[in-house]
Amino acid sequence: MTDAPPDAAPASLGPAPVEVRGLVKRYGELEAVAGVDLTVHAGDVYGYLGPNGAGKTTSLRMMLGLIRPTEGTVRLFGRDPLESVQALDDVAGFVEAPTFYPYLNGRRNLELLGSFDGGDARERIEQALETVELSDRAKDKVGGYSHGMRQRLGIAGALLRNPKLLLLDEPATGLDPAGMRDMRLLIRRLAEQGMTVMLSSHLLAEVEELCNRVAIVRSGKIVYEGAIADLKRSAGATYWLTTTNDERALAVCRAQPGIEGVRTAHGRIAFTADDAAVAELSQALIEARALIQMLTPQTVTLEDLFFSLTEGDGIVNGGRPAGEPATLEASR
Repeated sequence: MTDAPPDAAPASLGPAPVEVRGLVKRYGELEAVAGVDLTVHAGDVYGYLGPNGAGKTTSLRMMLGLIRPTEGTVRLFGRDPLESVQALDDVAGFVEAPTFYPYLNGRRNLELLGSFDGGDARERIEQALETVELSDRAKDKVGGYSHGMRQRLGIAGALLRNPKLLLLDEPATGLDPAGMRDMRLLIRRLAEQGMTVMLSSHLLAEVEELCNRVAIVRSGKIVYEGAIADLKRSAGATYWLTTTNDERALAVCRAQPGIEGVRTAHGRIAFTADDAAVAELSQALIEARALIQMLTPQTVTLEDLFFSLTEGDGIVNGGRPAGEPATLEASR
């Protein structure tokens, strides 16, 4: 796998690893999940994104059969996890932080997990420890592990099941930069080995680097699902503009066809447009005697698009230009 995620996952003839239709979860009057539809294809590294309280963790719990949906269906490789335990045969992962016995060492914790799973799970312990790079710490008590090591041990526990699909809830939350790098490299290695990965995260830069497809949820509903590359292409480019007469230029930008999201920030004009519209704008500015001093394209990021979809009107229009503050809390 290269540094940039692929535009699309390899085609698969079998059932999709995850297929969710009309998923709803209500707790009394509260509708935590309000009709989610998404499909994770074989080979995807799929990001599930949303602001605080958007219902991501609740959705993942339903996908794993941990709670029952109020409405809708979940299919894992074509099977309903609530109707058949075999639906989880090729699935592993964790929701929220993985939990271990702190007074036991890493290997012993995995031995217990392997015993619960049965079969040849215990025979994969050494390979799992090597995959997550914990072989040299396997004899240490988990109580002495860093947060990142416990997260990696959680993935090792999931790998004992030899899964085809790995579901991870905020796997990099709370990690320092080195831990985030290690987690990113680990997920890449698993994807290179052919595993399908679905992860929720609030670390948008990490998701953009790792994932080829995403679903963005707002108030329990999907507002975008598809390839990150397609989402970026649909947004157009964001531009910064300064001229010899910014007041006149601002009026021209707002009147010019194809120029969207016009606003001022940091003493500059910002807008989104495609190349053809920018060329027409340049001519209009000359005619208005607002000569261009700076016209700089800014590549739109997943963070820009996320905020446009979850804080704006749900229409991708280039989001926030670089330089404007943007924060996202870890969501549950």
